Amino acid sequence: MPKLPIISYNILRNKVKKLWYIEIRTKKHPVYYNPLNWITLPIPFHDWDVPKWTLRVIINELWLTVWEFINIK
Repeated sequence: MPKLPIISYNILRNKVKKLWYIEIRTKKHPVYYNPLNWITLPIPFHDWDVPKWTLRVIINELWLTVWEFINIK
């Protein structure tokens, strides 16, 4: 299994948007919604990089593997 990359919240947000997620709340912790499978996904937003355990949880909530997540362009 590949290692989790160290990414910023902006990169994470862009990858989630490429998976057809729509931002439905734009406060401190934006919430993304996918109308295709009815999944709501809160993503915390801070100035530093995403912690690895948080990234792992978000990837699991997206129903992706680490490899699939890394390959989102």
